[in-house]
Amino acid sequence: MHRIEQLDADRAAAHLDNLAEVLADCVAGGASVNFMWPYGVDDARAWWQGQLAGLAAPDRHLFVAFDDGRAVGCVLLGRDAPPNQAHRGEVRKLLVHPSARGRGLGKALMAGLEAHARALGLELLTLDTGVGGEAETLYARLGWTSAGVIPNFAKWPDGRPCDTRYYFKPLGDPAA
Repeated sequence: MHRIEQLDADRAAAHLDNLAEVLADCVAGGASVNFMWPYGVDDARAWWQGQLAGLAAPDRHLFVAFDDGRAVGCVLLGRDAPPNQAHRGEVRKLLVHPSARGRGLGKALMAGLEAHARALGLELLTLDTGVGGEAETLYARLGWTSAGVIPNFAKWPDGRPCDTRYYFKPLGDPAA
């Protein structure tokens, strides 16, 4: 049975090893999430340690999927935008461990993030993802709208060029 929880910096630190494993295994599997091969658990642990300070600030929110007490997925909501964009948030690092995929965790993580964003009064969410990855199918199913593709915007972890698709989702009244 899985559950989704929002974690603060202290609680995230308690799950640092599992979060690092999720990130490292996703990068090893070819996810275009800013990192290049070789990228191991120690690299991922160092990245997460750098994120902990941000989780103490009001502009970053972490949601984690747990399966039998073990962190198997995560997503970040960033709100560190300029004053004229304070009405929006950015979805960052939606990750589900390869062994936990196919169980609806990505959908559940995004639902938790979107509900929290609405509670914060945000009106719009944005994100980007590599073209051709599994995430594109998920975002389309969840009602996200493609704003277009930038060719060769990033690289896959193996160094090949990666087109990037930008998405947005207005956060209107969920009851409407």
